[in-house]
Amino acid sequence: MNIAIMGYGVVGSGVAEVLKKNHDHIVQKSMQPSLELTRILDLRDFPGDENEKLFTKDFNDILNDETIGIVVETMGGLHPAYDFVLACLQAGKSVVTSNKELVAEKGYELLKVAEENNLNFLFEASVGGGIPIIRPISQCLAANEIDEIAGILNGTTNFILTKMIHEGMSFDDALKLAQQLGYAERNPAADVEGMDTCRKICILASLCFGNHVYPNEVYTEGITKLTLADVKYAQAWGGVIKLIGRATRYGDGKISAMVTPAFIQAHSQLAGVDDVFNAILVRGDAIGDVVFYGRGAGKLPTASAVVADVIDCAKHTQRRKNFGWENCIPNYVVSYRDIKCPFFVRVVSCDPAKAWAAAEKHFGEIKRLTYDGAPQDEIGFITPMMTQREFDEKAAVSGLTIGSMIRVTDY
Repeated sequence: MNIAIMGYGVVGSGVAEVLKKNHDHIVQKSMQPSLELTRILDLRDFPGDENEKLFTKDFNDILNDETIGIVVETMGGLHPAYDFVLACLQAGKSVVTSNKELVAEKGYELLKVAEENNLNFLFEASVGGGIPIIRPISQCLAANEIDEIAGILNGTTNFILTKMIHEGMSFDDALKLAQQLGYAERNPAADVEGMDTCRKICILASLCFGNHVYPNEVYTEGITKLTLADVKYAQAWGGVIKLIGRATRYGDGKISAMVTPAFIQAHSQLAGVDDVFNAILVRGDAIGDVVFYGRGAGKLPTASAVVADVIDCAKHTQRRKNFGWENCIPNYVVSYRDIKCPFFVRVVSCDPAKAWAAAEKHFGEIKRLTYDGAPQDEIGFITPMMTQREFDEKAAVSGLTIGSMIRVTDY
């Protein structure tokens, strides 16, 4: 059986490297007599590359090659990745992808086409890079009803927050350092605005709860508005701030899904996840809390997960794994404005005594927070449990100038 790679960037070249380096071991695990990389699609030239003879700029060279049974898509983005993957599945080729945007937006459709053609569409690397999470949820935790999944799903934002928490860097300085070290793109918007995390929690929620969740249904905040004052208030509360993607299932079958900065308790298994590392907490009814931890990106860690899916496809030739989810249903994802939690609030005021009185009058039994060196013209507190809708109503009539509002978690 032959393999093709579409996209020879960081991950695609890593896949080629792993396939070559561990060739004999991979063939043995695949239960195939042979497993060879024979085509690589990329519009760029790679003179002198060890795989130079395998390159093509014409997708049809892959599509029309009947010896190619597995196609690896590492192009990224929706187009032309979606069109190419769809065509490959319709042509009888299983597909493995690391493309989180593709799976988040088109996962149900592509899984359905794969099912109709008795093929596999696998995407272990789309969520946690080298961290095993898709397969454990669908297989190892299959006996559980999963009630909640939450995680630190983006290494760039976690690196920035780590620098803010432990070294007192501003957001801007930490972002510049992340860019210098190659952790952040020149345009870091997808990371720092939360979209990367949003796509990943969509995939996890779809898998855990059984119906497709689209990114436009997930309320998403990034970390660009966080300040060092917020970090210090979190420490005074007894925790840290992390960018968390989370999804919860309720008794009526509906779910919530959101991406926001959040206060995490210091004793939480997520609180100590620093630098570019990721961690995903799965809360099952039988097993309780399980955390998967590791590098969420990187050339070889991600390639490792991709090649594991290639082996799985090779082992399931002419039969598909029982894997996937159903289409979306109306009103499945509840509004973020109706989800209850406590809120941290930082208020700017030239009259703190008056601000405290207004906060207690309108928000009820609040928990006051402060830290050494806190400005005299601000106050910080934690509200009781309430919905975003209730918070907005109370804030509107309180007359308070709110500088920050951050959700508080129970993990």
